[in-house]
Amino acid sequence: MEENMDESQSQKGCKECCERCVGSLPWASLIATILLYMGVALFCGCGHEALSGTVTILQNYFEVIRAPGETLDVFTIIDILKYIIYGLAAGFFVFGVLLLVEGFFTTGAIRDLYGEFKITACGRCLTAFLMFLAYVFFLVWLGVTAFTSLPVFMYFNVWSMCQNTSVVEGANLCLDLRQFGAVTISEERKVCTGSEKFSKMCESNELDLTFHLFVCALAGAGAAVIAMVHFLMALAANWGYLKDASRMQKYEDIKSKEEQELHDIHSTRSKERLNAYT
Repeated sequence: MEENMDESQSQKGCKECCERCVGSLPWASLIATILLYMGVALFCGCGHEALSGTVTILQNYFEVIRAPGETLDVFTIIDILKYIIYGLAAGFFVFGVLLLVEGFFTTGAIRDLYGEFKITACGRCLTAFLMFLAYVFFLVWLGVTAFTSLPVFMYFNVWSMCQNTSVVEGANLCLDLRQFGAVTISEERKVCTGSEKFSKMCESNELDLTFHLFVCALAGAGAAVIAMVHFLMALAANWGYLKDASRMQKYEDIKSKEEQELHDIHSTRSKERLNAYT
């Protein structure tokens, strides 16, 4: 009998522990962090490989040569974009950790365990600052999404021409890099339908893979935008909680002081009556 009671108490203790652990997780911030990491990883990985594929296509089929020295050409711009991708990956990893930690300290169970840190002015300022950063990064990712849609559109046109070579067989269509700003006006780097280079480019895996990598990068940027919106909603809810909690804390302090004053007055009167009686 006692063993059954001990076992039931142990199961009850485990259940309460699990409920406490689940309740202490900031689910909104956790889901937003996972979505942010997935989007950033998809954008950075696919974007980096798509840029490398673009370099291969430019060199093999359009015969674009890297300019000597420190001249700003299309290859230099691609290298700069790769470094920007590296910075985005590192920066948003740290930013996601900060937002997740903020979510943990805002959760009621963690707050009760570690004290009322979040109700202080420091906690409110931290949440407001993170809200500002989340809004700025939301605008940044909107710009990144719009910028990523440009190569997707360009590669979609080229991919469509390759998929419909029988339709455009009679027409003399050309892909001129000067139209995309990849080379200067004086340079003529173009590939026309019906040429051997155009056929090889369409038959290669590089064009198809690069196009789909840019599509995946665009999807990753869109996921990061959704994650930023999710973070903004979570931070706004946390800010509302902190504001109400701060007011409640002030009310409790005033109430405690009034009760202490009433207790002191009552104690003083009791002593005076006792002294008068004696």
